[in-house]
Amino acid sequence: MSSTSTSVASYRTLVAADMAELDQVIHRRLASEVVLVNQISHYIVNAGGKRVRPMLLLLIAKALGCDSPHRHELAAVVELIHTSTLLHDDVVDESDLRRGRKTANAMFGNAASVLVGDFLYSRSFQMMVSTNRPRVMEVLADATNVIAEGEVLQLMNMHDPDISMDDYLKVIEYKTAKLFEASARLAAVLVDAPKELEEACASYGRTLGTAFQLIDDLLDYEGSTAELGKNIGDDLREGKPTLPLLVAMQRGTPEQRTLIRDAIINGEVERMPQIVEVVRATGALEATREAAQAQADQAKQCLAALPESEFKDALVQLANDSIHRSS
Repeated sequence: MSSTSTSVASYRTLVAADMAELDQVIHRRLASEVVLVNQISHYIVNAGGKRVRPMLLLLIAKALGCDSPHRHELAAVVELIHTSTLLHDDVVDESDLRRGRKTANAMFGNAASVLVGDFLYSRSFQMMVSTNRPRVMEVLADATNVIAEGEVLQLMNMHDPDISMDDYLKVIEYKTAKLFEASARLAAVLVDAPKELEEACASYGRTLGTAFQLIDDLLDYEGSTAELGKNIGDDLREGKPTLPLLVAMQRGTPEQRTLIRDAIINGEVERMPQIVEVVRATGALEATREAAQAQADQAKQCLAALPESEFKDALVQLANDSIHRSS
């Protein structure tokens, strides 16, 4: 497998024309006669997200030699599905900051955010139907259903300090990694790739998505509000028992364990400085990064099935960059 010094900027440059077309598709497809739908949709879509999922689809499509015009439509579908989950997540989590701006629910209210999230979901299904490919619809219908299950699983795990590592990872697999997996798989579907190659692409997406989420969970205890574009300690306030906390409880003293357990149960952020100190002292951040690195390494191994190209190199670097980021 080749490895290069490809940077984020350069692999975005590789698909710059495709990403520009993606933007055009999104703005065209968001059009609605309902003013509030337009306002909220454009507010969150224009909020400056990384658009990693559609970029993943477009990079793999390029790596497989795909020139189907459907790639832009499906990249837009993936982004709209992701955007709709953000709208719903922020309502459920009562978040007021995302990507450095007020959340849509903070700006427009919970009811409007939920309903516009529904609009984006349904619009994405209209778009996928337009490809007239049953396999595409199967992949995306399965993904959206699993994501919804992941949301419910996460809700069930809230304020529970006794969840197992397997339960925690299952939420990541369902809630985050599934859409990464679907994005990568769709690129293979568009070129009618052999089953083995499709599965390799899907596995790359799934492990990459898991690495991304593990680092997101780490950054809630390592980053800054300015870098993350969200409030530090949000995960703890919402009672989410993420890997840094699970590891810290495993390794900490009885007093440290009690501190973290109480914080998860009660959603306490008042003692965040002490909790961060425990998380760092127990090596929980390093353990979380190592777990993310293992997922990124698995992702890179999956790329052995792809032909050598600058796009494959970019996918290698995307996996590396998923670990070394501050937002």
